Amino acid sequence: MERTEKPLIGILALQGDFAEHLLSIEAVGARAVEVRYISQLADLDGLVIPGGESTTIAKFNETSDGTIFAEIKRLALLGLPIYGTCMGTVVLANRIESLAGEATSQARLGIMDIAVKRNAYGPQKKSFEAEIAIPDLGEEPFTAIFIRAPQISSCGPKAKIMATINDSVVMARQDNLLVTTFHPEIADDLRVHDYFVSRMVAQSGYRKAESSTLDTLDTLNFSPELAISPQKR
Repeated sequence: MERTEKPLIGILALQGDFAEHLLSIEAVGARAVEVRYISQLADLDGLVIPGGESTTIAKFNETSDGTIFAEIKRLALLGLPIYGTCMGTVVLANRIESLAGEATSQARLGIMDIAVKRNAYGPQKKSFEAEIAIPDLGEEPFTAIFIRAPQISSCGPKAKIMATINDSVVMARQDNLLVTTFHPEIADDLRVHDYFVSRMVAQSGYRKAESSTLDTLDTLNFSPELAISPQKR
């Protein structure tokens, strides 16, 4: 059935720079909404998991008895398009590694065939910009901004490498899942968000869930005092 209205993209608004993602999604022609309730997930055509601190979102998930990750994972396996930036990459990864390459037990969705190292480029003072080639987005280089960025240390056969820098993977896709270790939402370039909306959400066969499997649809335990601003990533 042909889509008759603009897709609705949710921005997981637990922490991080969700406001910038919301503006970017709207700028490429989709509707955007801050997601603060589990019940909102069933209404979405796509979901963005923004940058922030992956251990903090893991704590939010723990305080909800795991229902946050469980419901996102359920919808992802049904085909909901999901885009994770920076911290979102860590949350989606099947394997999270220490800088030494050892597997960690940090909570995650574990649905994308990639291994990730947190804060692989060092602290915030070592943040940097780089011009990278992303062939799927055209010939013009993309100015990628890396802030306490993770590193995709390996991609399994299910994941397609879309961009690299110094032999390190910085963008990848697996079916309905997209990740970037950089922050396109604070760059003056909308091509990554447009790719997610026009090439993934718009062409997806996913249909919104009629109802949640959860017995109780409660808040995502959002606590302003635990929120991490974009300046404190």
